[in-house]
Amino acid sequence: MCFSKMMFLQVINMTWVAVVGVILILEMAASATILAAVAAPLAKLNCNDRCGDVKIPFPFGTSEGCYLDHNYFVNCTYDSSSKTLRPMYGDFVVQNISFEGKFELIFKYPVYECFNELGPLANPRSRFPINFSSSFSYTHNVFVAIGCDTIAYLNGTKNNGNFSTGCLSVCENTNDVVNGSCSGIGCCQGEIPKGFMESSLAVQSFSKHKGVWKSNPCSYAFIVKRDAFHFSTEDLIPNVSNMTFPVVFDWGIRYEKCDFASAKSDFLCGKNSACNDSWYGYHCRCKPGYDGNPYLPYGCQDINECNSSTDNNCTYQNLCKNTNGSYKCSCPKGKRGDGRKNGTGCSVNRRLRNTRIGVGTGTTLLVVLVGSVWVYWVLKTRKIFELKLKFFNLNGGPMLRQQLSNHQGPMEPLKIFSAEELEKATNNYDKSRILNQGGNRTVYRGVLTDNKVVAIKKSKIVDENQIEHFIKEMIVLNQINHRNVVKLLGCCLETKVPLLVYEFITDWTLYDHIHDKDKSSLFSWEKRLKIATEAAGALAYLHFETSKPIIHGDVKSANILLDENHTTKVADFGASRLVPLDHTRLEQGTFGYLDPEYLRSGQLTEKSDVYSFGVVLAELLTGEKVISLDRAEKDKNLATYFVSALEDDRLEEIIECHIKNEGDVEEQNEVSYIAKRCLSINGKKRPTMKDVAMELERLRSKKNHSNEMADLLREETKSYLNPDVGTANSSTNTTIDSIMQFLPTCCSMIPLF
Repeated sequence: MCFSKMMFLQVINMTWVAVVGVILILEMAASATILAAVAAPLAKLNCNDRCGDVKIPFPFGTSEGCYLDHNYFVNCTYDSSSKTLRPMYGDFVVQNISFEGKFELIFKYPVYECFNELGPLANPRSRFPINFSSSFSYTHNVFVAIGCDTIAYLNGTKNNGNFSTGCLSVCENTNDVVNGSCSGIGCCQGEIPKGFMESSLAVQSFSKHKGVWKSNPCSYAFIVKRDAFHFSTEDLIPNVSNMTFPVVFDWGIRYEKCDFASAKSDFLCGKNSACNDSWYGYHCRCKPGYDGNPYLPYGCQDINECNSSTDNNCTYQNLCKNTNGSYKCSCPKGKRGDGRKNGTGCSVNRRLRNTRIGVGTGTTLLVVLVGSVWVYWVLKTRKIFELKLKFFNLNGGPMLRQQLSNHQGPMEPLKIFSAEELEKATNNYDKSRILNQGGNRTVYRGVLTDNKVVAIKKSKIVDENQIEHFIKEMIVLNQINHRNVVKLLGCCLETKVPLLVYEFITDWTLYDHIHDKDKSSLFSWEKRLKIATEAAGALAYLHFETSKPIIHGDVKSANILLDENHTTKVADFGASRLVPLDHTRLEQGTFGYLDPEYLRSGQLTEKSDVYSFGVVLAELLTGEKVISLDRAEKDKNLATYFVSALEDDRLEEIIECHIKNEGDVEEQNEVSYIAKRCLSINGKKRPTMKDVAMELERLRSKKNHSNEMADLLREETKSYLNPDVGTANSSTNTTIDSIMQFLPTCCSMIPLF
């Protein structure tokens, strides 16, 4: 076939157009690839996203119009000493800002109090100036205090209420201090509570560093990023003016939740991002397969996973295809599968040659599978049984059974529960069954098969060297038979940590009745005296009436339970210990209730329970919390506040109003002086729990006797003034005589006519 010249030119033109089109398509694809490879924007348009080596992502910014509001302003300043740009938030250097809601700053100076031989030199107090939606990261920071005579408080708000925590650091000799150890000797540390905000630090000294001021002139405290501070003996003589600490904050947007914020026009989460709720405000995250700044409208951009073999699972990298937010893998021609390394991969596409072989193979596989499942079930059941038996033996089960076989007496012996019984009773330890949680234990509400409601305590740790002592303690605690002590019903030894089963008390704790406004107004003085008397009797019983003395170790209003009849039940024997002859050193108790002698010596005695009970009496009288930020600095501790008021003859000012109006003033004074004796700094000057119980019982008996005599007098008077028809005059005269005999000694102030 022949072409004319014109036709030839047309073909040439069409070919050229096609080539140009292909080139344009390739250029567009290349441009898209280049754009995808460019890092996603961090800051707003025409805004700096760095200050020195630190990234400054929106909502933070370094200039007007580049940040959300003034709370997110970072001042990028020039540091003449280092000749670099430094990002500053107020007076603090910014170390890092992450989209995950972490904000790291360098804080200057701890809170400190220094001394010389004459006394204190300074007592500054610091408050952390972080104003936007943020709080200390409880997962990334710790609270540290240093000194040989130091108590430090971390004060602030939590759940819209005042909150305080702290730690104690003591050392009589700096030779006792160990480098790297922050366990209370020269250095102590604590966790930051979740939700802690508007924080301030304060430090105090017990004895103004007497005897140690040369080797340790200052007490100081600070919050620091976890693992960023390592204690050494050199820290006991600090140069506080040069000290800095990295601190991490959790930040969010305006304390708003996602549902509320997303309906507003200024919602910040951009395209291809997701909103996450947190208690300090919402924050945004790029969806999987996207990267960038989720707080910008188009900040989250697609990641091209096919650019790097580390970002995808494709068996053949040249057959990886990027998609929005993900990618696809393919197999070469002639192979089949999903093309992924962690999937089916790519295999040769062959049809089964023989249907019988397929059926036979399938049947064989089915038999093998069923057999394997059965063998697995048998082995697993056997392994569980062997594991339970192992725990039972390690936890002293044989020893306990031997002790129980020798049981004699009227009391029901300790019951040994199986692990299945308690799992069923707690619905497999469902969170909804939790009654309360402590540092090393959780208490669940359980319902046994006979519908009996119990409290099941599940500890987190166990000391294998104390198993024999634990079994003996179970036997002794099982023998406790006192109406005002929570009864131990049994235990389970088939788990890694033994479980304890107690009787369940249906009502609230004494703490709830004192500090809950609705309950406190109905909590009369008569009820308070009754509860105090019963609790004292229970503690005296533990100290003096058991086969071996038992120290509770954590006496506080939260561990005194009340049933529906307001009968007292002393609880939480997770903290109690049998007392060996040498009064073993323990580390337990609750801040505010702790015996000062125990804080100094580490020796727990019966008088430690007496001191803690004295704090409970002060709570009952005043209605005040044990540690309160509403009181003056020197009166934060209730024990100090109460004793000081008593010595200054200000008792009437601090007693709770409604019980002061309804109660016997003389009786309340007597209980106050019992509490003061219990709170003596010198343990030898404190009464025994038996003495306290007898004094309270005497007051209560006297009150009940007076009430009974007053009731009798009213009845006799009524009988005289309104005699029944047919009552003989002789009977009336006898009644009058008996009243008149009683009047001179007891009731001379009550008019009869």
